[in-house]
Amino acid sequence: MTTASAVSILKREPELPWQTVLVLGGSSGIGLETARRARAEGADVIITGRNPERLRDAADEVGALSSAAFDATDPAALGRFFAGLPAPIDHVMVTAGGQYYARLADLDLAQARRALDEHLLLALQVARDAAGTVRPAGTLLFMTGTGARRPGSGLAVAAIVAATLPALIANLAVEVAPVRVNLIAAGFVDTPLSASLLGDGLDARRDQLSTGMWLHWRVRLRRPCGRRTVPVAPGRTIPGGGVAELLTRQAVGEELEAARSAFHRMLRDATPAGLCRASDGTRWTNEQLLFHMLFGYMIARVLLVLAPVQPSARTCQP
Repeated sequence: MTTASAVSILKREPELPWQTVLVLGGSSGIGLETARRARAEGADVIITGRNPERLRDAADEVGALSSAAFDATDPAALGRFFAGLPAPIDHVMVTAGGQYYARLADLDLAQARRALDEHLLLALQVARDAAGTVRPAGTLLFMTGTGARRPGSGLAVAAIVAATLPALIANLAVEVAPVRVNLIAAGFVDTPLSASLLGDGLDARRDQLSTGMWLHWRVRLRRPCGRRTVPVAPGRTIPGGGVAELLTRQAVGEELEAARSAFHRMLRDATPAGLCRASDGTRWTNEQLLFHMLFGYMIARVLLVLAPVQPSARTCQP
């Protein structure tokens, strides 16, 4: 077999040939990147946006089938757009609309209402207007954020949207079946929208993520009875001696290898009676405990790609 023929066999077929993808809010950010990916997978792409000039540039870049400049949160304009589509489409992604962040004392109720409209009522209208346009095997895909995961100053409106949308999308999925309806809850994504929201704090947020600060710092205290792990701030003095380190892919990999060795050792030394015996401090038998160790190991191996690749940062005490 020649090199050329081997490469042709390994070449992956596109995932969206002969399909049409509509991206509401496709002129920048996540929407534009989705349009790029859809085109790369063989789909025809239709994109919309509020800014005509930016939309034109995006449409030219991705080779869009067509584009339309309008405000997707305007019910009349959105209705006219769906009614004017010349042919059925396969997938709709909605990234239009932005979050509204404000402390209670500074809250502008008009902007808060607009933010709720842009996410909640927009989802309702898209599902209704697209019902007769999207093919039965198609998809409606919506976006939300993570504002409801923990309370914070200025997050009230974003939390309402993030908490409400999952229930709304679940109900829409029942009503528009067999069209699939899904929701993506994205954390921080480095887009022009993020830049406008974070302002001067954007670089600090980028640095925080690039250095892996989203992972916990921890201190390992070595004792005769084993090793105990507790959270610790970077650079903090560690009473009694120890090592503060940032968890990295290398550090996690080392722990996984140690866990694998320990698992094989315990399995090798176990007896049938020992496996059936209740495990100390748990409601499981030793066999069940070993199974959960293995299950956790398998999950950690899959998630290891999320750990940043960089040297461990250590603060040591003699």
